[in-house]
Amino acid sequence: MAPAEAATGTRPILVWDAPVRVFHWLMVLSFAGAYLSAESERWRLLHVTLGYTMAGLVAFRIVWGVLGTRYARFSTFVRGPRAVARYVGAMLRGEPEHHTGHNPAGALAILALLGLTVAIAASGWTTYNDLAGEWVAEAHEVAANLMLLVVGVHIAGVVVASWLHRENLVRAMVTGRKPGLPADGVRSAWRTVAVLLLAGVLGFWWLQWQGAPTGGTTSPETVAAQKHGDDGDTD
Repeated sequence: MAPAEAATGTRPILVWDAPVRVFHWLMVLSFAGAYLSAESERWRLLHVTLGYTMAGLVAFRIVWGVLGTRYARFSTFVRGPRAVARYVGAMLRGEPEHHTGHNPAGALAILALLGLTVAIAASGWTTYNDLAGEWVAEAHEVAANLMLLVVGVHIAGVVVASWLHRENLVRAMVTGRKPGLPADGVRSAWRTVAVLLLAGVLGFWWLQWQGAPTGGTTSPETVAAQKHGDDGDTD
């Protein structure tokens, strides 16, 4: 134990349970893959699959935000605008408030990312199934770019907070542990739930892969014809 930890009575404690960590990194991978494959017809199935994955992950996170462990629950970290302003002001003064779980600014970013994911998934599904006009596709692109901006701000906030608090927040989202009082730690990592979440995502990806078209890339015109029941016969 480090001298500072011995003096304050703190030690590495479990803060982020396994489901939260698995959710976090699956969201990172899914958004990155979906964003990078957005403009390619060749990778359209990958793009759609990752978009559906993000929607499913958000649904899980909402449930876990109600039923999960202490620091996973929305009730422990969602705060009002005044708390966010106070935290940001303290950071600008170089005297940040320390929070064992999510800080108020991080909580705001999380809510924004969850909401944007819902908007992206809904507009993407509508566009993919040709249920509305071009404006929905444009809204889908705007929401995705806005989410990229929020992700950038979130990453910058993590870097700044890590420096000011002298703790590696990225590593904490890998190990689940942060410095704190032993009484404040989470009792169980809930690894079984995390394994089930990962298995569900991998199973969905496998099903999508099994249903993928073979024999080359399908053109947009062919996809459109198939959707409208036109098999191209000219008898």
